[in-house]
Amino acid sequence: MGAYEVTIGIPVYNVEKYIRMTMESALAQTFQNIEFLICDDCGTDGSIAVIQELQQTHPRGRDIRILHQPRNMGIGAARNRMLSEAQGRFFYSLDADDAITENAIELLYNTAQKYQAEIVYGSYDRVFTESDQLVRTLPVPYPLKVFTEEDIFADYVYHIGIQGMNWNFLVDMNIIRRNGLKVTEVGHGYGEDFTFTIDLPTYITRAVLLPDITYHYYNRDVSKPKKKKILSREYLTRAIDAIAEKKRRSELLGKRYYSKRISILMMLDCSFACEMVGRREEFDEPFTNREVRDMMWHPMTFWQIVTAKSGRFHNLLYWTFGVVPPFLCAWLLKPMIKRYGVSRHR
Repeated sequence: MGAYEVTIGIPVYNVEKYIRMTMESALAQTFQNIEFLICDDCGTDGSIAVIQELQQTHPRGRDIRILHQPRNMGIGAARNRMLSEAQGRFFYSLDADDAITENAIELLYNTAQKYQAEIVYGSYDRVFTESDQLVRTLPVPYPLKVFTEEDIFADYVYHIGIQGMNWNFLVDMNIIRRNGLKVTEVGHGYGEDFTFTIDLPTYITRAVLLPDITYHYYNRDVSKPKKKKILSREYLTRAIDAIAEKKRRSELLGKRYYSKRISILMMLDCSFACEMVGRREEFDEPFTNREVRDMMWHPMTFWQIVTAKSGRFHNLLYWTFGVVPPFLCAWLLKPMIKRYGVSRHR
């Protein structure tokens, strides 16, 4: 660690169509001291060949380093591999089909230096395309905020909200390594980024939010019907177990943001429960009503919920799901299935 000031980590799996755009945006950075760390997750297309070409031909090619996974292990494992092998003092994650502005790293790094920040977030925009043609761009700006006191940043994140994705923030690697932080390797897209970002604020004292757009997040062909996702009991169970581990962090009980953090975790559990009930016949092995009810266990007591300063209504609702008989839990969930976008026919 320390050979570079910044590592940009890019997990790569079957993104040949977009990886050149992504890499060129990274390589065009005005900030010079960057390691470009690629994790090859054993895709079947020519993505890595594109990167290897840039290694040979681009002026910054010598700063590109490729890690090869032994087999396809998923994006969570790829992110963890990069976190464990990054040589930069700060880490920045970039998805392999998105792009960043040419001054992104310079702006985030200089801000971190100015405020001695442990983490700096840039704003981003959502780029909607159809058949690779631009449809519209939706900015998602943050207000300028500087946090310098313990728990204030976490309180803001849980009450006001911030992105749940792992990209577009520059984080001090000392925070990651000192606290042993990593992504839970769930697989199949069941909220792996969330398993990292939901707890990261609890370890941060000094943080900055910037209104400057530094990241272009692409949403492609959103109007086209999506292929039906294969619903795996194994993958969803891993995601449920990951959230259960987060709910068990009892050392946070005295924090003023605790109840709101729990309501966010329970909301995710509720979305899983709606999948389990609303698409029951689509799982390779369906979940029973009892399994659904037991998954909705709440870490707070009834008294803790009603005396909390925030999140009372939602926590009471989620607490109820976890204590009623299993058949009633499944019945109560049915009105929420549409809310969470779950349909038997999608």
